[in-house]
Amino acid sequence: MDKPFFYEIRVEGHLTERWSEWFGALAVHADPNGETVLSGWLADQAALYGVLAKIHALNLVLVSVNRSLSSPPDK
Repeated sequence: MDKPFFYEIRVEGHLTERWSEWFGALAVHADPNGETVLSGWLADQAALYGVLAKIHALNLVLVSVNRSLSSPPDK
């Protein structure tokens, strides 16, 4: 559980890319469907919980969290 994984975290609403640094350098992408995708490598579960705590602190609605061993191909 303490190894890096690539995460895609979806929340309701649109955040601008300026939030990227606040979310630990995760990429921030606003989807046309009204959701924001935060994506990138997180070092471990503690880093994931830190991001989820920030989402909670902003009162954002969490839609999904997906984890993989590699980043997805560019779209």
